[in-house]
Parts: sequence; structure tokens; C-alpha cells
Amino acid sequence: MDKIAEIKAAFDACSIEELPGLIARFREDGRTGVQAQIQRAGKRLEALEAEKQRIFQMKSYERQYEAFGFLCGIDEVGRGPLAGPVVAGAVILPRDCEILYLNDSKQLSAKKREELYQVILEKAVSVGLGFVGPERIDEINILNATYEAMRQAVGKLTTEPAVLLNDAVTIPGISIRQVPIIKGDEKSVSIAAASIVAKVTRDRLMEQYDAIFPEYGFASNKGYGSAQHIAALKKYGPTPIHRRSFIGNFV
Repeated sequence: MDKIAEIKAAFDACSIEELPGLIARFREDGRTGVQAQIQRAGKRLEALEAEKQRIFQMKSYERQYEAFGFLCGIDEVGRGPLAGPVVAGAVILPRDCEILYLNDSKQLSAKKREELYQVILEKAVSVGLGFVGPERIDEINILNATYEAMRQAVGKLTTEPAVLLNDAVTIPGISIRQVPIIKGDEKSVSIAAASIVAKVTRDRLMEQYDAIFPEYGFASNKGYGSAQHIAALKKYGPTPIHRRSFIGNFV
């Protein structure tokens, strides 16, 4: 008879796909420790099923518009920071794509975003990114800069989409059909994927800036107005990546 510690190790080491077989193997083992492992495994399977159902609900817009052709989710990151660019992501997922745990990037841990970023890049039909820097933001304002970044992202796709699923906005200057969705990064897998790609891309860029301007804490605050960031602004003044139109109260 297997020792309980060995059974526990087997449950801990097995993949989610292997759990049903392991549960069946030990279901008749009446030892309390073994039954506890089976219950834990059952909860893992229940959580997986709940996640599959959540993702199914997040594909409702994709099901509604998929008959038109390729769908592209669009989202931006970086409207509010005092420094750095605004970054837009455009992602076309395959129709049969099954990526679990997609969500608004702000709802995910940095580790989970990084994991999903890799999966999205591997599975996506096409990914486009748009960047608009501080000088341009100051010149045309953040809303127009966001639209510009989104147009760039769409323009860099290698496959032309039939419909754009946008997080809340309608982008001027684009002839492709658009569907603005309020809180779209929580309601559409395509927009959630775009949110994650944009967020990881911008975060990595701000970490690179941190190495150049270490006083401002860009690696941790990503350009947002943290106490450390504002104190550094007052002490050292703005860097070339600061948005002059955003920092008037601090310098």
C-alpha cells in the first residue's frame, strides 16, 4: 500500500489533466489523509471548470461577431502616468483559441501577466503594438495620443481584421467596423489579451527606464505618481520621458 506522503506527492506533482485518473485510482482508499488529497484535487477540478465557464462567457462578443471574419481586441495602457509612453495592443486570437485566465491586466499578478503574455504571442494570429511618447502626448493630449497609439497597433497587424472590439472607445480615423465595449477587458477575451500584451510591454519598457533614471522608481511605479516619484521630481526635476502637461503641480 502506498504511503500517504507518497500519495500526497503524486497529487502535488500531477497535472490538472492527470487528476481524474489519480482520483479514480485512490477513491476507495479510506484513509483520512488520502481522502483529503482527493477532496483537494476535486476542488482543483471544480475551479478549472469554473474558469472554463468564465472564459466561455468572455467569448460572447467573439461568438456574436465571428461570422464577419477575424476579430481584433484593442486596449491601451498608460493614460494616467506622469512619465513614459501610452502603449496600445491589438490582438487577433484564433477562433478556436482556448486560453484560460485571460482578464483585465490590472486584475492579474505580474507573474500571471508574464505567463499569459507568452501564451498569447504563441497562439495569436497577429499582434500589433502602438507607442506614443511624452512629447506627442503633450502636443495632442492624452486622449488623442491614445487613439494614435491604437491606430498604430492596428496598422502593425499582419492580418487585417473585419471587426475591432475596443475597450470603451471608438477610434477616429479607422474604417474597420468597431464595437466599443464598456469594461471590455473584463468581457472579451480578445480585449483582455490586448490589455495583457500592452501592459507587459509597457512595464518592461519602464523597467528599462528605471536603469537610466533610478531616482524615480520607475521599475515599481511604472511612471505613476507614487510618493517616491513625486519626491524625486521635486528634487531632481523632470527627465526626458516625463509628460510636461502632467507634472505642472510638482515642478
